[in-house]
This record gives sequence, C-alpha cells and structure tokens, in this order.
Amino acid sequence: MPNLRDIKNRITSTASTRQITRTMEMVATAKIRRAQDRIESARPYALAMMEVLRNVARFMQGATHPLLEEHDKRERVVVIAVASDRGLCGAFNSNILRLTEGIIRDERAAGAEVDVIAVGKKAIAYFRYRGVEPIESYRDMTDKPTIADARSMAARVMSGYASGEFDAVKVVFNRFKNVADQVPEIHDLLPLRHEVVEESADLLKVNPEYIFEPSADAVLERLLPTYIETLIYRSLLESAASEQGARRKAMKSATDNASEMITTLTRSYNRARQGAITNEIAEIVGGAAALEKH
Repeated sequence: MPNLRDIKNRITSTASTRQITRTMEMVATAKIRRAQDRIESARPYALAMMEVLRNVARFMQGATHPLLEEHDKRERVVVIAVASDRGLCGAFNSNILRLTEGIIRDERAAGAEVDVIAVGKKAIAYFRYRGVEPIESYRDMTDKPTIADARSMAARVMSGYASGEFDAVKVVFNRFKNVADQVPEIHDLLPLRHEVVEESADLLKVNPEYIFEPSADAVLERLLPTYIETLIYRSLLESAASEQGARRKAMKSATDNASEMITTLTRSYNRARQGAITNEIAEIVGGAAALEKH
C-alpha cells in the first residue's frame, strides 16, 4: 500500500494536470466562437455559389469543361485529408486518418492508385510513418486557414484533373455540427457531380433568362474554379472549428477525470493517515502499559 508521501505527491501531480487541462479548455472555448463565426459566414457564400453554378449551367446549352468530364478509367485518385497541427483533441485526428485509410484500401482494391494531400502535422507524420509520402503537405495553418491555402490546394487538384493526372479527388474533414459534436465526412470534389450543376426545369416556377458577358463559356471557366476553391475553403474552416470543439470536449473530460481522481486519492490519503494515527496511538498506549508493569 502506498505511503502518505506517495499519495500526497500523486494528488499534487494530478492537481497540476487538472490546472493545465482546465486552462486548455478555457482557451479552446474562447477560440470556438471565432471559428464558429467564420464557418457560419462561409456557409451562405458556399450555398449561394452552388445556386449560381446551377443557374448558369442550366441555361448553357451543351457547355463543356474539363472539370465536368468524367474520365473513362479510374486509375489514380487523390484524397485530401484535413487533420490538425496539434493533438489533445480526442478522436478528431484518428477519425480522419481512419476514413482516409479506408478510402485508400477500397480504391486500391478496385485497381486504382491513391495519392494523399496531407493537411496538418498529424496527418503528415502519420502517413509518412505508414510509408505513404504525401504529394503535397500543408502545416501551421489548420487553426486559421486562409483562402490562399484553399486556392493552392484547388490549383493543384484542378490542374492534375484537367491534365488527366488524376481521375478523382476526394476531401475528408470534420464538419462542425455544434460545439459538442463534430461529424467526419467524405466529399467527392472532382469530377463535379451532374446533380450539382443540373436541376430539373420542371421544379422551377420561374424561368429567368440570363445574358452572359463576355460569353457563357468564359463565365463557366471562371465560376468552376471558384466553386472548387470555395468547397475546399469551407472544408478547412469546418475542420478548424471542429478542432476547437473536439479539444474543448477532450480537455473537459480530462479535467473531470482529474477531479474525480483527486477525490479518490484524497479519500485514500485520509484513510491512510487515520490508520497511521491509530497505529501511533496504539504504540503509545502499549508503551505506557509496558511501563506500568515495571
């Protein structure tokens, strides 16, 4: 059984850990609000961009674009895995890495090669440890992603898809549902699904007419890359907000566990101290009785 000094040291150590986890919980809580505001501001833009793309594509007769064309063979697939630069956020990173490995396994079973674009130090280190060298790596930006980061990723995958280097592009990220829940999701980025750019005219009560300037092809040429950039940027923002929510949840759980451990250790300390005092009293009484006999 541990002595009093060992129990006291454990209580002190656990209290220090609880102070750290509580501080990290407070920091994550403060960051969640800013990240949530950013993602809530980006969502309407992404939805509006999708609506504009549908309207433009609907009134373009026979329009074609490399990003809309499905390749005959699916030989090479790229997966953008959006993780974080830091840990201590529960299953946030492990969920993304598990889903990405599942995609790699399924695509290889179907006869396709898979490349990874790793976002975040955790994803980069993990895939390199597993013998998968990312074709592109992004770090030190997962908590505050910028549109420049999204444009860099979008340019890489769009040029590769248009040239035939890639046959499909997927993005794996955590969607920010609320402060307590983050949902890992897989989105097909390229090729653009026809249901995204098409909508049945029968469902429309109003059929507006569009005048394209300078031309319909030029508008679509500019609109599609912007749409891809917007989807990637939204994924990065969703992941940034989810990271803070996951970290807050993990740190709160750690703080509660530390408090529970301190309570248990304090009870053990009090019992051990009471037992030590009882033994000392018994020794004193026994010594006094021995002296009285002499």
